[in-house]
Amino acid sequence: MEWLYDLFFEHSALQAVVIISLIIACGLGLGKIRVCGISLGVTFVFFMGILAGHLGFSIDQQMLTYAESFGLVLFVYALGLQVGPGFISSFQRGGYKLNLLGMGVILLGTVMAISLSMCTTIPLSDMVGILCGATTNTPALGAAQQTLKQLGEPTSGAALSCAVTYPLGVVGVILAIIVVRKLFVRPADMETNEHEDPNHTYIATFQVHNPAIFNKSIQDIAKLSYPKFVISRMWRNGVVSIPTSDKVLKENDRLLVITTEKDVSALTILFGEQENRDWNKEDIDWNAIDSQLISKHIIISRPEINGKKLGSLRLRNTYGINISRVMRSGVQLLATSGLILQLGDRLTVVGEAAAIQNVEKVLGNTVRTLKDPNLASIFIGIVLGLIVGSIPIAIPGISSPVKLGLAGGPIIVGILIGSYGPRFHMLTYTTRSASLMLRGIGLSLYLACLGLDAGAHFFETVMRPEGALWVGVGFLITFVPVVIMAVLSLRIFHLDFGNTCGMLCGSMANPMALNYANDIIPNDNPAVSYATVYPLGMFLRVIIAQLILMIFL
Repeated sequence: MEWLYDLFFEHSALQAVVIISLIIACGLGLGKIRVCGISLGVTFVFFMGILAGHLGFSIDQQMLTYAESFGLVLFVYALGLQVGPGFISSFQRGGYKLNLLGMGVILLGTVMAISLSMCTTIPLSDMVGILCGATTNTPALGAAQQTLKQLGEPTSGAALSCAVTYPLGVVGVILAIIVVRKLFVRPADMETNEHEDPNHTYIATFQVHNPAIFNKSIQDIAKLSYPKFVISRMWRNGVVSIPTSDKVLKENDRLLVITTEKDVSALTILFGEQENRDWNKEDIDWNAIDSQLISKHIIISRPEINGKKLGSLRLRNTYGINISRVMRSGVQLLATSGLILQLGDRLTVVGEAAAIQNVEKVLGNTVRTLKDPNLASIFIGIVLGLIVGSIPIAIPGISSPVKLGLAGGPIIVGILIGSYGPRFHMLTYTTRSASLMLRGIGLSLYLACLGLDAGAHFFETVMRPEGALWVGVGFLITFVPVVIMAVLSLRIFHLDFGNTCGMLCGSMANPMALNYANDIIPNDNPAVSYATVYPLGMFLRVIIAQLILMIFL
């Protein structure tokens, strides 16, 4: 039975794989268990690692460091790719307000952590770990540990303090939401106040009664008009057709227009009259409008189309079809000529069946080819992220240059490639399942190794007075900023309770609290606000964790 002992306790590559795999498998299994409707999910891997370390399991230190670092890099880069496309657009309209409030939560917690470190006996290196645990932000902990290594400081204290404060960090946001709802929420705050999404398309029909546009082409009218619109179909003398850009409009023409809801009033003035029919219902049979014209969804699967502007393909004039909408990552975009197409976009094409078949050949429409992840681009992006993370950045007043490190560099490059990669014809498309797999493997590796490293001294730390102090301080950093910014959001900025909850969960990177908010609020406002605040919040926490140590340590 010596071989069995060696398999679990004798340091080797095989033993490292076995131990880490067992920790991850057990953690993911137990993480599905719900207590009072709350489950820790992948975070339970962290605690299984702690338990394994406490029980005496260990692996070779170099292998532990490698697996932990690679898992962190893989996770934060895939996370950057995920949030990248929505990172810039999150600042549009209501996103500014939500992100400002989210920044308030982050800055309040940071100021509290620095102040409490000065007022107590907790060293700043441990306080940063408390801050990361209180805000349930493991990428920030990874960035802090990298900075501590650069400064020649021990990293075990940060990992331990994060592990001790993490559970109440998860529960604390939920408790804060409960307190805010009981004490500060009025009936008016529970009313639905839907997001004004600038990308959300709206369909309407207009009749041309404005003499100023009689006998003008659609192209000329589009150049004169500020609101963006796409004319999908045109009725003239009872005949339905697909108008090309050089089609001349005449009095009493009837137009089916795709635009945004906020621009409907302006287009009513432009064309003359809006009809009352609602074209935005889900049960409309678009193919029944005319027997000659059909509507079909076509997916861009040809890499040559990636990064090209829709207008440069000249599909409307060449094939006599019209593209009314573009679906990207669950968001409907207006199909303007300047829209930059990406691999995986789903286009709504209107035209005759033969013409649509020709367009399919141009765009690809082969779902099978999209199932293969672009692994080469992923690893190239990781290399670029590590290069960016290694660049020393000199900041006035700080003796040592700041480096973004293993966490900061990859997440910035991931965001940039996710946002702008298609503009440079980079194949950034990854299927949702592949993206979830990358993030899941990376985060599981990181949490398992982090817990295993901290587990040897975890329980004795919790039982000491300093452990209780860490828990109390961590709860204050979780609870106080959330309650303060919730009250400001409701009373000063007049956001409804759903948007407020989503903003709080996003700024605290707490999906478990978001699940609770979704259960108590009967609309999707919490999820939309969470997605709006999360990218900037994640980025700021990773950077702030490093700056605190660089400036104050």
